[in-house]
Amino acid sequence: MDNFTSQLAERLKTLRQDADLTLDQLAQQSGVSRATLSRLEKGEVSPTAEVLGKLCAVYGLPMSRLMAMVEQEFVPLVRQEEQEFWHDAKTGFTRTKVSPPAAKLKGEVIRGRLEPGCQIIYDQPSLAGLEHHLVMLDGALLIRIDDQHFRLKTGDCLRYQLFASSEFIAPPDSGAEYLIMLV
Repeated sequence: MDNFTSQLAERLKTLRQDADLTLDQLAQQSGVSRATLSRLEKGEVSPTAEVLGKLCAVYGLPMSRLMAMVEQEFVPLVRQEEQEFWHDAKTGFTRTKVSPPAAKLKGEVIRGRLEPGCQIIYDQPSLAGLEHHLVMLDGALLIRIDDQHFRLKTGDCLRYQLFASSEFIAPPDSGAEYLIMLV
């Protein structure tokens, strides 16, 4: 188990305990099986983006804040080679923390890359009403925000507040690379 997975496992366990939830209660509220939650808290498996999204929704945290809780102290300059990334092999999604969250800053920047033909579905937002500014860097992306559908191409910007489910789909003929600014 790598250091990040170990720290994430400990943070997930602490969040559950601080919320005074049993594994069974968390499983019921999140829709993630008790067995999976137990394995996550022990660091036996690495969570997918969808599972983290479900857990963050229960705790009322943006996923980036959860990740920030696992990281080290605030650093003003984040060089490209120092930017942490996480790859979800199941969904084909790579998430890079370009400008990670910090207690003293309100915004953050995430670079997302979705492989051709892959998709991510979030049943609910991790924090309702969080402001997003998504800028397409390369490729194309189909996005569903609640009942609205958007087709983005290189250079487009989609601005929204997230209150319901969302879905990100990269067309089979191209992947998608984008920045998301969270405020």
